[in-house]
Amino acid sequence: MNTPAFLDVSRRQFFRQSGLGLGGVALGSLLARDLPAAGAPVVPRPHFAPKAKHIIYLHMIGAPSQLDLYDYKPLLQKMDGQNCPEELTKGKRFAFIGGEMKLAGTEFQFKRHGQSGLELSELLPHLGTVADDLCVVKSLHTNEINHAPAQMFLHTGFGQGGRPSLGAWVTYGLGTENRDLPAYVVLLSGPAGGAGSTLWSTGFLPSVYQGIQFRGSGEPVLFLGNPAGQSAKDRRHVLDAVKALNEQQLGVMGDPEIATRISQYEMAYRMQTSVPELMDITRENRATLEMYGAQPGKASFANNCLLARRLIERGVRMVQLFDSDWDHHGGLKQRLTAKAKDVDQPMAALVRDLKQRGLLDETLVIWGGEFGRTPLRQGANQDGTKTSPGRDHHKDAYTMWMAGGGIKPGTVYGKTDDFGFNIAENPVHTHDLNATVLNLLGLDHERLTFRYQGRDFRLTDVHGELVPGILG
Repeated sequence: MNTPAFLDVSRRQFFRQSGLGLGGVALGSLLARDLPAAGAPVVPRPHFAPKAKHIIYLHMIGAPSQLDLYDYKPLLQKMDGQNCPEELTKGKRFAFIGGEMKLAGTEFQFKRHGQSGLELSELLPHLGTVADDLCVVKSLHTNEINHAPAQMFLHTGFGQGGRPSLGAWVTYGLGTENRDLPAYVVLLSGPAGGAGSTLWSTGFLPSVYQGIQFRGSGEPVLFLGNPAGQSAKDRRHVLDAVKALNEQQLGVMGDPEIATRISQYEMAYRMQTSVPELMDITRENRATLEMYGAQPGKASFANNCLLARRLIERGVRMVQLFDSDWDHHGGLKQRLTAKAKDVDQPMAALVRDLKQRGLLDETLVIWGGEFGRTPLRQGANQDGTKTSPGRDHHKDAYTMWMAGGGIKPGTVYGKTDDFGFNIAENPVHTHDLNATVLNLLGLDHERLTFRYQGRDFRLTDVHGELVPGILG
């Protein structure tokens, strides 16, 4: 049988023969919907009815000590300073600690909060005021024992670079509700983690789903402003000329990345107006600024929490806050005290503020690090004269908390053993966590896939199970 002539045409020949007509149709469809990014639908298309519409993800880079913040162990406290029983460390992997192993209780007091009786460290008094809104998961575990691989594993489902981040998957699945701001925004307080921008990368997904970093001081988005001496009218002329050239190229090549480039230039133009208004927290009243501990003009975790709420109000789908310096191998008492003071008030204010504004039910707030900390002493002062212990990396059991967005409030899920070494009840792998997060957004983690290099990829790799015990 002879092949029909219209089938005996390569893809490139087809686009070339179609000329600007096809490109014009594609571009016309794209821009007629006034999309902020190519292929990102304004109307969400979840697999089923979602419980949450937005995510605010608070990642503490370096891994906070769950044993000093959330998971109090009376027996560990009683045996503080004693040699660790060998059976507890047999077969365990540690990043740095070795030799004689001493058990380490916490140096902080714990107390119960709210009607739920949630037990928290004295370092988190503000968080205690919203205890009944939290779901604390004490049985997380991961595959990776070092920071950069563990950060990538948590956010991309894989311990090496090249995979799309959680935010990229979410915006790929749901798109955005805002035409003047990116669907996915990243805010940093301190340097990025060991994995760097991989944590908000689009990986092999189309580049439209890339997280966009906003800065808390100086120019909010790098290279967004017009060059010196160029007016808004001048920029519009340049963009129109570049757009015409890109339209021609789109018509010839049919490459969706060209359509992305067109829409992103237009987005950047609109952001010149929308971003300065967004970042100006002086528009907030004094009571709100004081509740967060925010200071206009100063880059801080507190300011970023307030900005996260402002972004969610404007329809941004995913906001990630990365806060640095939680890697406490030594000097834990002093350093953890300082870090907890930085985040306690603003993260509690964020939960309270979202609730007051009717946004918490549709916004999932997530707090945690890439892994936990051992119940063993490690580290000393730099001068070596006095022990100032910290804790080593621990991948087998750690704590995160969530609030809003369909999570069961006022609950604790999972349990570790008497020393915090192993999970005793209801283990939750990081793939399970991500499967559940996607479920709350109305996305089936097994159906949210993208074909790349001949196979279908997903955030949860080939693993992951829903955790119904934390769902409201």
